[in-house]
Amino acid sequence: MACLDLEGVLIPEVWIAVAEATGIEQLRRTTRDEPDYDALMRSRLELLHRHGLTLTEIQRVIGALEPMPGASAMVGWLRERYQVVILSDTFYEFGMPFMAKLGYPTLLCHRLVVRDDRIVDYALRMPDQKRESVRRFHQLRYQVIATGDSYNDTAMLGEADAGILFRPPAKVIAEFPQFPVALDYDGLREQFERASERLDGVKDGVS
Repeated sequence: MACLDLEGVLIPEVWIAVAEATGIEQLRRTTRDEPDYDALMRSRLELLHRHGLTLTEIQRVIGALEPMPGASAMVGWLRERYQVVILSDTFYEFGMPFMAKLGYPTLLCHRLVVRDDRIVDYALRMPDQKRESVRRFHQLRYQVIATGDSYNDTAMLGEADAGILFRPPAKVIAEFPQFPVALDYDGLREQFERASERLDGVKDGVS
């Protein structure tokens, strides 16, 4: 099974796009900068409230975005070889518009709490849902290869049978040297093939 993060791996960082569209520079902070997801989201919610930004305005920005060049082909390549699940800390209100553009892979993420078109809170599917999802896939006897780009992906990568960092910031590479790094989709395909060969060897009892 292939488990992929969404933002930074297949699509642009949504909050950065919103920051650029609205001029709210503080919204540029992502999980690449802040390992504490709740602290990051509380900061974002406060900024949205302060500036009166509505969900409709954010979705208008999202609607103009496209997957990263080559992302759809990457998902297609993976779906020919693996069961593909997107494990993301985004929200269905943000992520679903991209699924049609990516060929409708399965997306597991969180939900926003919205009142009168204002985002007032967020509801996690469950704490640490990326790692917990991989644990459940293991219980179903799947082998899992996972890829992500940020701090909030490293628990998922560590839980997987093979973890791959994709275009991560230098500080994440330095702090998690155990994970191989892919800098483009050709490199990511190569890393998936290497991981598959290794896992097939383990499965077949080959040293």
